[in-house]
Amino acid sequence: MRFDRPLRPAALHCTVLLAMALLLSACATTPPDAAKSPAPQALACSLPSNCVSSVDGAPPLGFAGSAEQATERLRATLSSFPEARLVRVEGLVLEAVFTTPAGFKDEVTFRVDPALKRVDYRSRSTFGLYDFGKNRARMQLFAERFEAAPGR
Repeated sequence: MRFDRPLRPAALHCTVLLAMALLLSACATTPPDAAKSPAPQALACSLPSNCVSSVDGAPPLGFAGSAEQATERLRATLSSFPEARLVRVEGLVLEAVFTTPAGFKDEVTFRVDPALKRVDYRSRSTFGLYDFGKNRARMQLFAERFEAAPGR
């Protein structure tokens, strides 16, 4: 590529697309174990008006015993919510979808941290800019049920 003359529009377009592709591929690369246990910042809320997270100030769920016992308590607590559907379990990470009576879907991700004996979570709406406190209220109720679940 010569720099002593201006780029033709087609060449400029191709250069920009190539640069964007390289940046996107660099951003999409994740370590192999990241899917098993996302870092706490991965559970942060990008839009606090429709999301609540234990890494953004909400209290995490505490547990005694093993990580497997905590995972089973999470499953049991989720089953007490008829609007919840468990969609993925991978290692110490559980993902669920809650469907509101109006049909809106909220995604909840739980991450069990065996070293700190806590469960971090993020509950966020998949539609809209505001949830009117629904995710926070749900997670407060979830925490109460998790605390009351057998195996504490």
